[in-house]
Formats: sequence, structure tokens, C-alpha cells
Amino acid sequence: MHGRFSYTLSIIVKTSRFVYHEIMITKNVREALLQRRSVRAYQDKPISNEDKESIFQAILRAPTAGNMALYSVIDVQDAEVKRQLSVLCDHQDMIARAPMCLVFIADFQKWFDYYRAEDCPQKSGKPWREPGLGELHLALQDSIIACQSGVVMAESLGIGSCYIGDVLENGEAMQKLLNLPRYTMPSCMVIMGYKHDTPVGKLSARCPATDMFMTDQYQLRSKEALESAFNGQERQAHAVNRLPYGNAGTLADYYYEKKYITSFMKEMNRSVAWWFDRWEKGRP
Repeated sequence: MHGRFSYTLSIIVKTSRFVYHEIMITKNVREALLQRRSVRAYQDKPISNEDKESIFQAILRAPTAGNMALYSVIDVQDAEVKRQLSVLCDHQDMIARAPMCLVFIADFQKWFDYYRAEDCPQKSGKPWREPGLGELHLALQDSIIACQSGVVMAESLGIGSCYIGDVLENGEAMQKLLNLPRYTMPSCMVIMGYKHDTPVGKLSARCPATDMFMTDQYQLRSKEALESAFNGQERQAHAVNRLPYGNAGTLADYYYEKKYITSFMKEMNRSVAWWFDRWEKGRP
């Protein structure tokens, strides 16, 4: 990668420094997006202040609804808090060991407080209302988009990352641990660290574009179309004996048993309902 960048520099700098920077960034982003994979084990060293600042700046420059930045980010540095997060998130020790752990919060609380502090209801002459699920939906979008911008920047810097969806579980304990007020909700968590130099395997298979992109309207898929769409993932799972029923099952069987009917998914659904109910009704 670096060799190609040096080659680009030696040719383009002679004509236009601006053009060089544009191409450099484009190549970085392209490779970061197309070569990125989840990384769960990292070098035992902290992320430099310079790289951390770059990640934070990418997060801040992410698209946001109305430029309201309906999110906040908790940079978890305390070892005990990370340990508790690892326990609450299905006992994943990698969370406690990760050099950086960021929890992204869908956050309308700051605007709720801002509106009240500026006496907006009185000045507008219009009735006050509580934030609804529309605000929550936009805040969830903002926070997840911001997280992905940080992930792409990290990848371009040689920093691996892994999303932790289990941050949605154990809502009551998570709310207490992170001191989250009513109009907030964790949307996602990501752990990061410098990658090891050891070679990595093939990228995980993805559905072909023809099976993912639709024109104008949603199109229901037949059994044959679904089997075709997930054929690549199924072959990879089969190669490592991951499928159920003596490896005679399908990818649908695998995810049905591994995800859909599991106790942790039951808890995640319960907790998400709890977060939504808390937002709408203020229940503790």
C-alpha cells in the first residue's frame, strides 16, 4: 500500500500538490472501505493522540440531520468500566483488553435541555411537547453514521475495529453504568486498536450486488433467490464446518440457531423495548 502511495507522489507532485492530496485520500478511503474486516485482537499499545484526534475529527465531520449532531460519544478509558461493559456485553473479554472503546449514544437530551434553557417554548408561543420516536430515530441514524465514519478513518490509519451490538442488552444496568438520562440510548459500541502484523485470511463473503440492490420498489425474494444470494457465505461456513446438523444445514439454519432463537437475542429485544419505553414514557 505505502509503495503505491510513494509512486503516486513521485509522479503527481511535479504537476499539482493539490491533485496529489486528492488522489492520496481517495486511494486510502477506497482501500479502507473495500478491505475492512472486523478485528478483535490488537497490539498491546495505546492509540496515539494524533491518530485518536483523526478518528474524532472524522466522527465530527459525519453527516448529521440538520447539523444538530444528535449523538454523543463516550470514550471509555476507565479499566473497571471497560470490564463491566465486557460482562454486560455477553462476557466478551476483548472489550476489556481493547486499547480504545467508544460507546455511541443517540442523544436528544442535549437539545431537550437546550430548548428549555433558552426558554424556547415561551418565546415561540407554541405548546411544549416531549421528544418522540421520530427524534430517537434520527438520533440513532446520526450516531451510527458518525461511528462508521470513525471506523473508516481508523482503518485508513492501520487501526482495526469491531462493532459490539450487545451494548443494547441489559438496558437497566447499561443505563446506570453510563449514567444515561432519559432522552439518550446507546446505538452501538466499537472497540479499536492497532492491528497485528500477522497475515489475515480471506474477506468474508457478501451477497452479490444483483441480490442486494433493487429498483424503485421492494421485491420479495423466492427461496431460490435467497439461496443464491447467500451462497457465498454458506460455502465459507461449510468450509470451516460451521453449519448445523453435521454440516448438512443451510446458512438459514445456522443463523436461526446462532442468532434468532438465542437467549441473548431475547434479551436484546427486551432491552430495546425498555429503552424505547423509557424514552416515550419516562419509566425507570
